[in-house]
Amino acid sequence: MESWRALFDRAAGADTDEAAISAALRAVRADEGGGSPAGDDTGETDASEADVDGTDAASGPSVPPPGESSPARVVADADVLAADLLVGGDARAALDELRSHTWTTLLASDPLLDDAEAVVETVADDRLAADWRERVAAWREPVTQPPGDHPALASAYRGGAMHLLSFDDGLLSATAGATLGSRLSVSARHPQAFASLFDPESLYQAVVGGAYPGPDRDPRE
Repeated sequence: MESWRALFDRAAGADTDEAAISAALRAVRADEGGGSPAGDDTGETDASEADVDGTDAASGPSVPPPGESSPARVVADADVLAADLLVGGDARAALDELRSHTWTTLLASDPLLDDAEAVVETVADDRLAADWRERVAAWREPVTQPPGDHPALASAYRGGAMHLLSFDDGLLSATAGATLGSRLSVSARHPQAFASLFDPESLYQAVVGGAYPGPDRDPRE
């Protein structure tokens, strides 16, 4: 399995940006015919109409109940995952904070990784996408979601995440923020905002307890 460093080196020549990645994700989810409810014809997600309602009514017996929420549990939507690999910038700065600390958790369902892998295939190449999938699957904590749910919202709800990173304006709007906070107990943030607000010392004291030991993992391994 390749390291993050090797994957980032291979992806360095990708001719893409966050806008192109967001467009590719909208196309992927539109082709799927579900999992990304839209507020309008731009394909942006309307969190108030999303397929995750904060209940277990339609989850079925194969889907476990939601996990306990924690500020150290984070979901990155497929656009952020792909941008971390292919662009760097805000997405990589945000996810490096998680890669650097073993007591934080990246949550992701298989459908969420499917979407991100499809985006990488679209804007880069299949081999890079497959190798990235192997590495990120070893890092993330898997989440089981009901079929048809929005992958990022379902991962956050089912996995007990309190932070959802996205470039989707439909998730980052004030209206969506109020909806997510009341129904899912999760805050959607642009990766830049998350990286700016991430305070590992305070978070460690709240989640683990004791003196913060500093980063305990190489974010490029």
